[in-house]
Amino acid sequence: MLPISVKQLEVFVAIATSGSVRAAAERLYVTQPAVSMALAELERQLNGQLFDRERGRLHLSPRGKEALPMAQEIIERVHELLRHSHGQPQVLTGELRVGASNTIGNYLVGDLLGPFVSRNPLVSLNVSVENTARIAAGLVEHSIDVGCIEGPISHPQLETFPWREDSLVVCAAPTHPLALQADLKPRHFKDAKWILRETGSAMRGQAEQALAALPSGTILLELGQVEAIKQAVIAGLGIACLPQAAAADSVAAGRLKVLETPFLDMRRRLSLVLHKSRYRGALIEAFMQSLLQPRGDAQTGEQPPGATQA
Repeated sequence: MLPISVKQLEVFVAIATSGSVRAAAERLYVTQPAVSMALAELERQLNGQLFDRERGRLHLSPRGKEALPMAQEIIERVHELLRHSHGQPQVLTGELRVGASNTIGNYLVGDLLGPFVSRNPLVSLNVSVENTARIAAGLVEHSIDVGCIEGPISHPQLETFPWREDSLVVCAAPTHPLALQADLKPRHFKDAKWILRETGSAMRGQAEQALAALPSGTILLELGQVEAIKQAVIAGLGIACLPQAAAADSVAAGRLKVLETPFLDMRRRLSLVLHKSRYRGALIEAFMQSLLQPRGDAQTGEQPPGATQA
């Protein structure tokens, strides 16, 4: 008989993903002593600590980081076994943790979640809006199941899948001198005052590429939210590279003007990101296919992750 129980693994995963014994106990509807006992027994069976204890807080140990994706896979496979054993159409339940970068989380959330939510109303979605660097860290730490990002990412433990095309546009207030200039050329941007995202965001990286192709200017402000940058541009404080989706309403209302810059390549690809060792159970597969299958089949002929050739 196996010495490790599914309940012990559920306790381990709940602590790792919620951050504390108390939160895990609330999620599993058991007492905190029961959670602590189950964790202690699991660590005894594995002959090693799964968490480092620092000032009353639990952080995954190297052993815990290695064990977490395996424990998640076992639990998800057990749930799938139970669903299939009932002999009824598969109804997905559970929680899916999605990390969305700023533009996607604030302006494309309907496109991101809509198809999945309509097909799987019993699934609980936990969406956090972060910059690309934080999403990558969350995926590596297994605190996020799926990442949705705006720019390139390079990490040996992560795998990306193209979702859709997008682009940035250079925007100014309608009364800004550059907005009044006909037939803009790179030289017109000399000494321009720029408003940028914070370091670590994909949008910051792409904006810096644009600035490198223009005469020197000044970085006036660094802000952590696209909406804050947009409002600063509307107020006439400077110019900025903004996502088309974020600028559209204000451009239509006459509060922003898109500067025509054909000499800049502002295209980018929005992508989905998974940890390579994360088991892609029914929840993750359904979410990925809700986003990738229609576009892949219709536009590129690519198969979604997990699909097989006929």
